[in-house]
Amino acid sequence: MKQKKYKRLSFEERVIIQTLLEEKKSKSFISKKLKRSRSTIGREINKFITDPKRDKYEAQLADWCAKDDYLNKRNLDKIETHKKLQIYVYKGLLKHWSPEQISGRIKLDYPNDPIMTISHEAIYQHIYAHRQASLNKKLIALLPYHKSIRRRANVYSKRKTRIKNQISIEQRPLHIENRKEVGHWEGDLVIGKRQKSAIGTNVERKTRYVIISKLKNRKSKTVTTEFERDLKPLPKKLKKTMTYDNGMEMAQHELFTKKTGMIVYFAHPYSSWERGTNENTNGLIRRFFPKGTDFNKISKEQLKTIQNKLNNRPRKVLNYKTPAEALALEYQWFEFDFYVLKLFDFYLHSANLKIE
Repeated sequence: MKQKKYKRLSFEERVIIQTLLEEKKSKSFISKKLKRSRSTIGREINKFITDPKRDKYEAQLADWCAKDDYLNKRNLDKIETHKKLQIYVYKGLLKHWSPEQISGRIKLDYPNDPIMTISHEAIYQHIYAHRQASLNKKLIALLPYHKSIRRRANVYSKRKTRIKNQISIEQRPLHIENRKEVGHWEGDLVIGKRQKSAIGTNVERKTRYVIISKLKNRKSKTVTTEFERDLKPLPKKLKKTMTYDNGMEMAQHELFTKKTGMIVYFAHPYSSWERGTNENTNGLIRRFFPKGTDFNKISKEQLKTIQNKLNNRPRKVLNYKTPAEALALEYQWFEFDFYVLKLFDFYLHSANLKIE
């Protein structure tokens, strides 16, 4: 049986599409007229008519853009081909926008310009195409997480776990995922220079409130003790669960659960997206303490200052409330004594919050 070869729409076919659309014919009618699949006609029309109230299909423009896209996809880098697009992308990177933010914003700034549109993946591919080149090194340095190599994020480790009696994230109740309930945390370490120092971070999933812990070392006993000490002032209803990675520093998770009442769930190996809130927060902390920082030289007061800044920073995900404000709103549902209020006054004071 001879395999049917797909042919791209010709200019003549696009003229017919334009004519029939002006006659208010449906996509199904056009597909039968041209003996093309309905999906082919649908993709063609939807690609060049983003707003039916304002835009109309133009055969000549569609044909030119289609040919240009074909060349770009197979032979050329779109960012290098179109200088206007290149300038827009590079300016966005200089503003410390992520490729996803650039990709989303350009659609608002140039809604009807097929040239001025690009996916975040295409931006990443452009940046990493020649990662050893001097320009590309500068572009990589402008990324939120400036890693020199892009790694696959969907490969689970096949190594056997060394932590006894782990509770997998697969057993974590589904209601925790939707962030409707406060009291569920994500924990991790931020490693310092030559992996000889570290700080601990715990982030509440709903409010994005972060607690940074000063650590003498990365031993399990030290980490669980410091986490327990820093979380202790919280009311019980704000201490329900913690999701952690597979680091050996949480080997004493059962003791931690006994002291705090918080069940510890472990994410899959090499699956940082399962603790996305914590990973994002660690990225924000890295802006203050870049890689190569010796955390042994960072005082507890300095960590609390950064903690305070992050907790009083407006967040889009919270409708531009701060994590401190979001936590304060949750507090209104709990009863707790004056001692707890005094402990948290440092975190809430700079936001000028009043908890009744």
